[in-house]
Amino acid sequence: MRFLLTDEQREFAQALDGMLGASGTPAAARAWAAGDHQPGRALWTRIARAGVFGLAVPEQHGGSGLLPVELALSFAELGRHAVPGPLVETVAAAAFLQRLGANPEAGEWLPRIAAGGAVLSLCAGAGPYALDAAAPARYALDADAADSVLVIQGDTVSRTDTHGPVQSSLDPARRWAHPLDGTVLARGPAVTAAAAHAAEVARLLTAAQSLGLGRALLAATVSYVKQRTQFRVPIGSFQAVKHRLADTLIGLEFAQPLLHAAALALAAGSPSAGREVAAAKVAAGEAGYAAARTALQLHGAIGYTEELDLSLWIRKARPLRDAWGTPADCRARVLTG
Repeated sequence: MRFLLTDEQREFAQALDGMLGASGTPAAARAWAAGDHQPGRALWTRIARAGVFGLAVPEQHGGSGLLPVELALSFAELGRHAVPGPLVETVAAAAFLQRLGANPEAGEWLPRIAAGGAVLSLCAGAGPYALDAAAPARYALDADAADSVLVIQGDTVSRTDTHGPVQSSLDPARRWAHPLDGTVLARGPAVTAAAAHAAEVARLLTAAQSLGLGRALLAATVSYVKQRTQFRVPIGSFQAVKHRLADTLIGLEFAQPLLHAAALALAAGSPSAGREVAAAKVAAGEAGYAAARTALQLHGAIGYTEELDLSLWIRKARPLRDAWGTPADCRARVLTG
C-alpha cells in the first residue's frame, strides 16, 4: 500500500492551505456563530472553485468522482483553518445521493454541490454508526444555513427545507435545528446501503478535520511557548512542556497513516474500509482533542477567553471527536468489523 502523497496531491493541499490562510476564516467563523452566513457562504464558493466539492461528485454531474484521498487532504486543511459550515454533511449528502442511484434529486443537487451553489445538511439515523453523537436526537447541523436537509430514518429518506428553533452547542459555529416533516424521496434497502456509505465518508472527513485542527493547535501552542517567559526564560524550554508537546505530536503523527490507509481502503471499496475508517476516526479524534487540551493548558488563562481566535479551534475539538461515531462506537467497530 502506498502512503506517500503524489506531487499533485501535495501541491493541491498547499494551494488550499494558502487560499484559506488569506481568507480570514476566524472572522467568517465568528459571523457564522452569530447567525450571519454571508461570509461563510462566500468562503464556501471559494472552496468550491478550488475543486474541493467536485471531489465528491461524479463526472456526469460536473465533478471529478468520489476521490477519498484528495477529500481527506482537503478536509484536513479545512480543519486546520476552522472553516465553518456543514462541510462534511454536504459531501456525505452528495455521497448518499450518488450511491442511491438514478433519481431526480441527484440530478438537481449534485451539480450545484460541485459548483458550490448548494449547502446541504444530513440528519442520519440509519444505524448505530450513522448517528452523529455530537448532535441532539433528530437534529441536523446548520439546518438554518443549509438550502435543504436530507433526513434518513431507517430505510426512508426525506427532504425538508424547514426546521425548528436553532440550538447552540459547545462549538458556537456548530448550530443545531430539528428538521420538520418533508417530502419522502425513497424507501427500501437502497436507502439503508446508501446511508451506510455516506456515514463512512462522513467519518473519514471528520477524522481529517480533527487531524488538521490538531496540527493547527499544536503549531499555535509551539509558537506561544517560544514567546511566553517565566523566570526570564521561554516556557518552551521547560522539560514538562517539551514532553507534553512531544506527546501531542506523536498522537497526530500516528493518526496520519491511519487516515491515509482508510482513504485508500474506501477508494478501493475494500471490505475492511469500515474498520479502517473507524480506526482513523478514533486516532485522529483523540489526537485532535489531546492537542486542544494541550493548547488550553499551555496558553494558561488566555486560553479560556473567547476573544482569542484560538478558542475557535479549541471548542471544535471535542464535537469533532464525537461527531459521526464516538470513540467508543468506533472502537467497537474496529473490534467487531
